[in-house]
Amino acid sequence: MPALNNLRGRSIASAAGALPALSAALITLVSVVAGDAVARVFPFGPRTRSVSDLGNQFVPFHAQLWDLLHGRAEGGLLLNWRSGYGAAFLPDLGTYLTSPFAVLVGLFPRDRIDLAVYAITLLKMAAAAAAMTALLLHLARGARHSPRWVAAVLGAGYALCGWSVAEASYNPMWLDGLIAFPLLCLVGEWARTARRPVLGPLVVALAWTANFYTAYMATLGAALVLCLRLLLDDERTVRERVRGLARAAVTVLLGIGLAAPVLVPVFLGTRYASPGWTKEFVPVPWMQMFTRLLPATYGFFTPALFLGACVLLPAAALLAHRSVPRRVRVGWTALAVGVALSLQWGPTSLAWHAFAIPNGSTYRQTFIFAGILVLTAWTGISHGWPGRRALLVGTGVLVAVALAASAGGVPDARALALFGGGLAAAAAGLALARARGYAVLAALLVVGSLTGQAAATTAYVDRKRLSALDDYPAWGTDQSARAAAIAAADGWPRYRTDPGRERITANDPLLLGGEGGAYYSSHTPAVLTSTMAALGGGWTSGGRAMESLDNPVTDAIFAVGARLRTEPGHAPVVVRAPAPPLVTVRPQARDMPAPRYGRSPFRNQELLLGARVYSRVLTSPRDTATCPANTEVFLFAPGHYGRARLGDHPPVALTGRLPKRRAAMVSLGTAERAGIPVTFDGARPREWSVGCLDRRRLSAAVDQLTDTGAVSVTVTNSGVRAEVPAGSTGLAVLAAPRIAGWKCDGKPAASHLGLVAAPLNGSQTTVDCSFRPPGSRLGSAVGASALIVLVSVAFVTAARRRAMPASPPRHQPFIY
Repeated sequence: MPALNNLRGRSIASAAGALPALSAALITLVSVVAGDAVARVFPFGPRTRSVSDLGNQFVPFHAQLWDLLHGRAEGGLLLNWRSGYGAAFLPDLGTYLTSPFAVLVGLFPRDRIDLAVYAITLLKMAAAAAAMTALLLHLARGARHSPRWVAAVLGAGYALCGWSVAEASYNPMWLDGLIAFPLLCLVGEWARTARRPVLGPLVVALAWTANFYTAYMATLGAALVLCLRLLLDDERTVRERVRGLARAAVTVLLGIGLAAPVLVPVFLGTRYASPGWTKEFVPVPWMQMFTRLLPATYGFFTPALFLGACVLLPAAALLAHRSVPRRVRVGWTALAVGVALSLQWGPTSLAWHAFAIPNGSTYRQTFIFAGILVLTAWTGISHGWPGRRALLVGTGVLVAVALAASAGGVPDARALALFGGGLAAAAAGLALARARGYAVLAALLVVGSLTGQAAATTAYVDRKRLSALDDYPAWGTDQSARAAAIAAADGWPRYRTDPGRERITANDPLLLGGEGGAYYSSHTPAVLTSTMAALGGGWTSGGRAMESLDNPVTDAIFAVGARLRTEPGHAPVVVRAPAPPLVTVRPQARDMPAPRYGRSPFRNQELLLGARVYSRVLTSPRDTATCPANTEVFLFAPGHYGRARLGDHPPVALTGRLPKRRAAMVSLGTAERAGIPVTFDGARPREWSVGCLDRRRLSAAVDQLTDTGAVSVTVTNSGVRAEVPAGSTGLAVLAAPRIAGWKCDGKPAASHLGLVAAPLNGSQTTVDCSFRPPGSRLGSAVGASALIVLVSVAFVTAARRRAMPASPPRHQPFIY
């Protein structure tokens, strides 16, 4: 009976401990959903929420994960046959899809992929709120004052910070870092007190596997918190503090080692990726920094610093909070100020971003500042409610910030009013909390302050993002029609089906199906970018987002036998053309230098195809460009933004703005007679050329490659096996970019003008090529070694516990 009572007591205590975390999660969910509903964005209205990389990357990659989970993907964990004519998938998996929440996408219907990603986003925010609440309650063990409802509000305030609702909400993989920061701070506490030697590395491994990029930032932030905690810990000697720091370092290294099977391929994937476009770090004016602390503000290139007044007020009041020891007040305030300053200094900005200034926003570490401010606020409250003097000082500091922001003329009256109202409610709530009998009213005021400000900020940035960033529609009838047409035309691996140049996203092959040339990722291989550029391909994002090249010559080169074409207001149409097999045989003369691409994409196409198919190529003509009758006219003007036309044919748009955007080669139509000129609307581009395609020559070249190519091709999730005609010599060429990791017949694959190739000796009848992303073996070896070490630690820890005499549990001293 005593044992049963003890069990019941533990259950009640566990439930009571979980209640603040659940409350924080609920406050977060209500605030975000309310803001989205007010803004009438998906799924609460007609406005799409898929802006920028959310619609361009994350939704399509989650669609690919859905297909993998349901056995419908082209490719597997190692190789993605859908994108870029064949791309490594493990680096993309580790970058975008290794969060524990990602697999929940499989519970939703395929055509509700946008709703699945939205639900995952909400769950991540709620998890971050719960994790921070749990950390705050852990840190307050032994404190004389630790109101659980305040911990829940502060935890929710952390999850509802401006970085979360304005930036990470459309980069949902970053939200794993929002969860990781409080968890890694908890790991630091375990290391400081010599506890949880096995669980600590597992938490680190989980954080780094979920999203290594923000986990790196979270680790740095947690290290700063641990160092401050050790400095303020008077109960321990200098040697004990150093040991605590060493235990934390070993824990992190061991956890990263466990995550190595994912991290190493991701790291090496970035080495082989297209560099994209870069920029120098330029700090924003401090007036804009102050402005972004206010609710309902937005700026893509400025840090989303918003935090609810319920967080900012106790944090700003800490220095004047006399119940807190002076060195504690100074320590936490100095840490918060130091982190704020580090956002604005070039060297520290580089350190926060793993020593590479990111494309786009350069303040991706802002969530660490939010977490530090939450911990600072909790430090004061853990020593008692702030008094009147402290509240007045804190209010004065925040009013000064608002006045400084308004002096710059940036925030509008609504933002200032929302800030003032939230501050007044938070101040009244904290003041009433000191009086008996007003706890419920105080809680309502503080929670209302947070929820109102966060919901309004969410609604505001929802609408502002749509006007500031590119957007993409949620799945609807257009996507369903295209996906159905692609599925009906499927002939893989006899031929590829390209989703077409008229794209919905930059990753249409992942979203809609097929096996196309389009691909957008942080790991878009440089060899794909350079090869397609040589052939006349177009791109956005400085070369990281490759577009489908709608050209019959490149379609023949890459075995595209079906291509989707769509026009606004019309049903999608599948255009078919004969295509060679996926593996072809090319002659190779001995003692001759390997072929190399030149300046003309038309001649480069002929070089890779192995036949002359353009009857005329006109490079940068000074006057007019004309083609022979019955030839198809193609224009290449990579830097041109405008329209071009062939005679009276409909104009064709080009969107080149080098170096960020490159216009692809386009067809202007067929010349019915000789002498029809190519003209431009507006200024003529400085660099342009015209190719006159002879379809009969192309048909003959395709027939030749088909006759001499592979007899049969078998494609697996990690390679290709082809049977070639007996006596074949030269090179077997696989219509896939020669990215790092390909081997053919047990040897590193050769490269034929950027494609995978294997030499033929005349006696072999099969070619066996396999792919394994670079670093996968090394990562597995490091991970296995780390696991062995962790298992050894577990055995040693268990043995020590058995050898130690039983002793009553001891509370750790409160060291704030």
